[in-house]
Amino acid sequence: MLRKRFAAALGAVALAAVAACSPASEPSSGEQVLRYAPAMFPVSLDTHKYAGEEAVQTAIQQIMEPLVRVDDGKIVPVLATSWENPDPTTWVFKLRSGVKFSDGTPFTAKDVVASYERHKKLDGPLVPLYSTVTSFAATDDQTVTVKTSKPLGTLLSSLTLLFIGPAAKIDTDGFFNKPIGTGPFTVTAFQPDEKLELAANPTYWDGAPKLNKLEFVNIPEVAGRITGLENGEVDVLTQIPPDQVGSVQGSDRITYSTTPSWTYYFDWFNSNRKPFTDKRVRQAMWHALNLEGTVKDLFGDLASVAQAPLAQGVIGAPKLSPYTYDPAKAKQLLTEAGYPNGFTTSMQWPLEGGPNIRALAQAMISDWAKIGVTVKPLEKERAQWLEDFGKLNWDMNLQTNVTGTGDADYTLARLYVCTAKRNGYCNPALDKLLLEARSSVDQAARPKLYQQAGQTIWDDAVGIFPAELASNAAVRSRVQGFVMPPSGRPLFAKVSVAGS
Repeated sequence: MLRKRFAAALGAVALAAVAACSPASEPSSGEQVLRYAPAMFPVSLDTHKYAGEEAVQTAIQQIMEPLVRVDDGKIVPVLATSWENPDPTTWVFKLRSGVKFSDGTPFTAKDVVASYERHKKLDGPLVPLYSTVTSFAATDDQTVTVKTSKPLGTLLSSLTLLFIGPAAKIDTDGFFNKPIGTGPFTVTAFQPDEKLELAANPTYWDGAPKLNKLEFVNIPEVAGRITGLENGEVDVLTQIPPDQVGSVQGSDRITYSTTPSWTYYFDWFNSNRKPFTDKRVRQAMWHALNLEGTVKDLFGDLASVAQAPLAQGVIGAPKLSPYTYDPAKAKQLLTEAGYPNGFTTSMQWPLEGGPNIRALAQAMISDWAKIGVTVKPLEKERAQWLEDFGKLNWDMNLQTNVTGTGDADYTLARLYVCTAKRNGYCNPALDKLLLEARSSVDQAARPKLYQQAGQTIWDDAVGIFPAELASNAAVRSRVQGFVMPPSGRPLFAKVSVAGS
C-alpha cells in the first residue's frame, strides 16, 4: 500500500517536473551530448568542503582527479603512477609527468600538497581519515612524501577521494564555482541545485573524451526523470526506486541493469538529546521496527535488511544479526528507561535523499506509533538538511550513505570515533578498536577488529540500519561504455553516444 501511494504521488508531479527541467537545445549534427539525471544534484562543486557528499563527488570526478582510484576492487594509478613504503610510517608517491590542468598550467607535487592542506583546513567530513598524517610534502615537482605518526594502512583508499586542483588558484574566492582540474571535462556552467554543464577537455592526458558535452540535468522527481528517459530528453538514470523499475524495463530503447553497491540506509539518533542519551530507548526504537516486512515491501530484490552499519560488499564489513521485531520488548525497554507512555520526537531526511526514502520514513514512523512514540516527519531541502545535519540540529536523521573508498575505515572510523562528533555518541573502547584497525597493515587482522567494532555500534544502537541497497541504472540504447561502479559514482570519461 505504501508503494502504491508513493508511486501515485510521483506520477502526479511527473509532467510538471519535466516541464520545469526541460533539456538544453538539441546537439548539432555529429556532436556527442549526453544528459545525466542524477537522483541527487550537487549543492556545490567544492569537493573539499563537501567531501563526503555523493552528488558532489560524482560531479567533481569528471573535472578534477585524485592520485589513485578504486577499479574492480583494486587501487590503480591516476595522477600518481607508483608508490612505496620505505618504512612503516612513510609513503612516497611518484607523479605522472606531462600532465596539465585544463587551463594549461603544469601539474606538480605542489598542487597535491595545496589540495590536501585546503581539505584539512576546512575540517570536512573526510579529514579524520588522515588523523595520523604528520606531514604531506612536495619532495620535488614529481614526488609527494607523506609521513604518519603510526602505520596507516588506509592511506591509499582515503586518497581516492582527495581531488587535486592548481595550488595557485584552489583557495581563491569563487574557484569552485568553475573549478579547474586535470580531468576529462571542464565546467561551462554551474548553478547549485539547478544545472551543471561540462565540455570535453581536448588536452586530457588520458585522451580526450568522446563526448563533446556532458550535462547533469536536475529533475527533482523520479517520475519526471523516468519520463525524460522515455522521451529521449535524458540518456542515463541511476538510483531508480524499486517501485518504478517496471517503467524502465522491457523497452528496446532502454537498457536496465543492477550491480552490487556500497550504499546503505541508516537512521542515527542524536545521543546528545534526551531520550536518546539512554541506549535502552535507542534499542527499543530498533526492536519496534518490522524491517524485514518493510524492506521487502518497499525494495523487493533491490535491498536486504542490513547486517552491519555498512554494506556487506565493503572490505572489512562485519556480519551481524539484525535486531528482532519485538514490540513487546520495545515497550519493556521504554518502561525501564522511564518512558512507559512513550514520548514525542522528530526525524529529518533530505528530499529525494534515497530510493523510497519518504515511504521508508513513513513505515518507520507508523511502527513507532504502535509503541507510543510519536515522530514528527521533517523532510527538508538538501541544503537546509545539510546545514542542520552538520550542526546536530536534529533528533533522528535518516539518509543513505556510501562507503566511498570501499574500505570499512571510511565509514566506521570516519563516523564513529569520538572526535568525529557526528551524532553525539562517544565510546573510547570503540575508538581504540577503530584506530587500531586503521593503523594495521595486516589485512587479515583488520576484519577481526571491525567485527568487534561493528558489534559495539550494533549493541549500543548508535543508529538503526534498515537496509543495504543494490545499485541500478537505466540508459538509452545509444549510450555506450557506461559502467555503474559499487560507489554509485559513475565516471563518463570513456562513455560515448551513437547518433544524436
